[in-house]
Amino acid sequence: MDADIKWLDDPETFRINQLPAHSDHYYYGNYDEWRHNNSRFAQNLDGQWQFNFAENPRERENDFYKVDYDSSSFGTIEVPSEIELNNYAQNNYINTLIPWEGKIYRRPAYALSPDDAQEGSFSDGDDNTVGEYLKHFDLDPSLRGKQVRIRFDGVERAMYVWLNGHFIGYAEDSFTPSEFDLTPYIQDEGNVLAVEVFKHSTASWIEDQDMFRFSGIFRSVNLLAQPLVHIEDLNIRPIVTDNYQDGIFNVELQLHGEKAGNVNVRVIDNDGNTLVNETHPVDSTVKVQDQFLENVHLWDNHNPYLYQLLIEIRDDEGNLVELVPYRFGFRRIEINKDHVVLLNGQRLIINGVNRHEWDAERGRAITMDDMTSDIHAFKENNINAVRTCHYPDQIPWYYLCDDNGIYMMAENNLESHATWQKMGAIEPSYNVPGSVPQWRDVVVDRARTNYETFKNHASILFWSLGNESYAGDNIVKMNEFYKKHDDSRLVHYEGVCHTPEYRDRISDVESWMYLPPKEVEEYLKNNPDKPFMECEYMHDMGNSDGGMGSYISLLDKYPQYFGGFIWDFIDQALLVKDPISGQEVMRYGGDFDDRHSDYEFSGDGLMFADRTPKPAMQEVRYYYGLHK
Repeated sequence: MDADIKWLDDPETFRINQLPAHSDHYYYGNYDEWRHNNSRFAQNLDGQWQFNFAENPRERENDFYKVDYDSSSFGTIEVPSEIELNNYAQNNYINTLIPWEGKIYRRPAYALSPDDAQEGSFSDGDDNTVGEYLKHFDLDPSLRGKQVRIRFDGVERAMYVWLNGHFIGYAEDSFTPSEFDLTPYIQDEGNVLAVEVFKHSTASWIEDQDMFRFSGIFRSVNLLAQPLVHIEDLNIRPIVTDNYQDGIFNVELQLHGEKAGNVNVRVIDNDGNTLVNETHPVDSTVKVQDQFLENVHLWDNHNPYLYQLLIEIRDDEGNLVELVPYRFGFRRIEINKDHVVLLNGQRLIINGVNRHEWDAERGRAITMDDMTSDIHAFKENNINAVRTCHYPDQIPWYYLCDDNGIYMMAENNLESHATWQKMGAIEPSYNVPGSVPQWRDVVVDRARTNYETFKNHASILFWSLGNESYAGDNIVKMNEFYKKHDDSRLVHYEGVCHTPEYRDRISDVESWMYLPPKEVEEYLKNNPDKPFMECEYMHDMGNSDGGMGSYISLLDKYPQYFGGFIWDFIDQALLVKDPISGQEVMRYGGDFDDRHSDYEFSGDGLMFADRTPKPAMQEVRYYYGLHK
């Protein structure tokens, strides 16, 4: 198969040759590798890559992926990083509008009529910048002779991949991992990896989040080899019984490779006691079912107790082939007959924030230090919950939330704000995904990927269908996907408040944004049939965040109210050197001669972009401390 630039225009083409999403587990060759986090099966490709930038698809180098291509004219770029922050393209912040509004006439494919495919909309778009990446590498000796795949942890917004001149695959969905099989074309030495990244595709219509619009390979890239027998997916199902004391452990493994050897599954508590120990012959599917565990430790914010799962695959001679460790927790979230949200049988209160991934110098190419700093700020300020607005985060963040007892609303990569809200008015004349058939598979796929990747994390209490995308039959299908695959969590979606006809088919909770306390109370006083939360409230722009006590006081009066997530945690601002003063300063939306812009709306965090707390954080620490 050859790559086709027309895929950029087609909402029904969003992945070609991409491997199915699976659990985010790590795997090792032995226990020493696990202790040092240095797997023989992984090779990191981060660092300096060759790079060429084109203003639009017509100006790109069409043959750059060929092995005999002369790339001596290419510059370099750091991977991971943002193309715009390497001075190849202009920074652009925008909130509710789509970036090309008023400049280029576009409408989402098939939104106006079943015959309107909007051909050439992005494949020939004057504003569709292109980054062409080249990486020359030798395969590490420990990966040679094995099946090898490549994993891109995050690429905005659409990418084509080649290896040694052969087309490998295509992917959209900027914020979830994309994996491709390289085995047929990989060499021990002298490999040429080529990646072509387009800033815009049909994905741009459903990635219209309130943020700087970057592009490029902004998360890590890794090669992953498979041992002779490999755990492709694990699905851990820890169940808390009705007495909220005992647990039932289940796990299902999907294996690839040779059908030889044995699989040992153990569960170990924090005192080193082995609670489960089963050995099964290797097969395509291996299950450990209904293991009753008495008096389990329940996971919550105050005691984030995690059990250690260890899975060993050994060959017929008893040699260790693969080790998969995973820490999991027993916890139970539900809604009782009085429409109160309970965690482990006790009322749940969310002291939450919305959190963009952000670094003042690196944009969304954040580091582990950024993540651990954010966890520290959460704990210091009585923040017990996070909404991953408005896309899946880097995988380590989910592990950190497990370890630290941070309740998570795990949101899909979906926002289509500009397609239904025009100049502040609700006007969904060309809303997608809506009920447009050609947009159904892509959003259900985003639900599937979010679920399959992160399904084993104790911290995730809610799946969120996305943000500010109105509602329609396609979001119903996303809701149905989660309900079919996961009965251990609740499903959230706020946008259904605009479409009450879908209210019984979307979202387990009533969720609004910025509803004033009086109106929140009005809902709660009138025999609510769903528990209520504010997925965004207390918008923290400028010297704001006052009046928080009016919301917090409702927690004491109405058990059906379970709190909310402040907008938002950290400013989206960039540290730059001012050409006049020579000093480093923070720059916000509109400071880069970008139009359109919502200006200081990119600076509405409880912390400045350098992670210095603002005065409003004192208010948060006090009021959230009342219901720890």
